[in-house]
Amino acid sequence: MPTSDFVLNESDSEIDSDEELQEAFAKGLLKPGLNEEIEKVEKRYANNVADIKTKLKEFQLKLPWVETLDLVTTVAPMAPDVALQIQQTAIRRKNLQENSKGKQVYDPTNDPVLNEFKRENLIHRQAQSAVLDGIKRLKDLNISTRRPDDFFAEMAKTDEHMQKVRKNLMAKQASQARVEKVRQLRDQKKMAKRVQIDTKLKQAADKKQMMEQLKRVRKGKSTDLDFLDDNKGKVNKGNVKNKVNKRRVMKDEKFGFGGKKKGSKLNTRESSSQMDGFNSSAKKKPFNFKSKQFTPNNKKKNQRPGKSKRKNAKR
Repeated sequence: MPTSDFVLNESDSEIDSDEELQEAFAKGLLKPGLNEEIEKVEKRYANNVADIKTKLKEFQLKLPWVETLDLVTTVAPMAPDVALQIQQTAIRRKNLQENSKGKQVYDPTNDPVLNEFKRENLIHRQAQSAVLDGIKRLKDLNISTRRPDDFFAEMAKTDEHMQKVRKNLMAKQASQARVEKVRQLRDQKKMAKRVQIDTKLKQAADKKQMMEQLKRVRKGKSTDLDFLDDNKGKVNKGNVKNKVNKRRVMKDEKFGFGGKKKGSKLNTRESSSQMDGFNSSAKKKPFNFKSKQFTPNNKKKNQRPGKSKRKNAKR
């Protein structure tokens, strides 16, 4: 084998091991001051205002206001419907947070949803104020702000693309309207259920109070029975129909009210006790089917002789 495999490189021999450094330190060969210290240079910031202004004048463009349209305006006033919408959003967010499992105290200043809505509204009002001021200035400069009627230009988007955008917006609006309708129906059901529960509780409380008063009367502790009249009055008031069927009234005035039809031919106690004009010996008049009238029977029938007469006649 070649001896070069067992020979260390010069770079490896130059690197001192930890043991050699420890031996040199023990012998006193290592002395302080061998490591070089780097001097810290403080950075100086120069604020040369004159040169900055000179450079600014070199590339600054003095253009008219029409080319820049720079505006500094205040925020436009908030619309009443937007203020009402913000209030409703705050109430809805408060109900959601208070009815959650944690039951946290609602703070509108720390609500990210409400703050985002207010921020967007503020940006919209700022832009609205700038637009109003800019249009006024353009009109003062006799610059038209509307496209003429005979102006034709190619749109950046095709009609097919805009139709897709329109369909997407319509679908979003329909879904939002459907969600809002479902929410309103849910709220109405909750309200109706709450009213029904309150009514039942009130009826139960009234019944309990009446039974307690009735027990007092039975035990002889009280002789006041006015509460029964009060309850009757409540029942009668509840059964009163305030609505009048005008169609029914008009028909009654035109055709009259026929009265009760069912069971009108049945005998009553008064009709059965009336015996006026009743004759058991009266004979019924025969009915003539040709003339469809009752004809009097004036013909006398041959009377049959008695049994004794018939026996004598046979003899």
